[in-house]
Amino acid sequence: MKVLKEATVSLASGVENDFRGRPGDRQVTVLSRESWDEACAQLCVNLHWTTRRANLLIEEVSLVNTTGHYLQTGDVILEITGETKPCARMDEAMKGLKDALVPYWKGGVTCRVIKEGKIYLGKEVTIKKNFHKEI
Repeated sequence: MKVLKEATVSLASGVENDFRGRPGDRQVTVLSRESWDEACAQLCVNLHWTTRRANLLIEEVSLVNTTGHYLQTGDVILEITGETKPCARMDEAMKGLKDALVPYWKGGVTCRVIKEGKIYLGKEVTIKKNFHKEI
């Protein structure tokens, strides 16, 4: 896992250099900074967000119950396809982490790429209920 200042997101391969980014409902995964921090606080640990193995970390945007909504940052638009279900790998990183990520969608969301482009560290992220081509 690498933290990048910018990355290309494409319809064909999700976030660049992610071999799991093939088209489908789980093409890109997104994690909320606030949810990650809450899960870590519950366990009294300070783990880097890449432990979650998500593609993108966002701040100040709630991901709870957003299936079918659209996440936009810059030109990139992602359709939120569902909640990311934490797996046993989380407990390999820290015992109890899997369960700490279950409530309130703390494990993040899965997405498919609707509009490709570049994403940048620090760029504003918004969630919209509807996708309009003029977005």
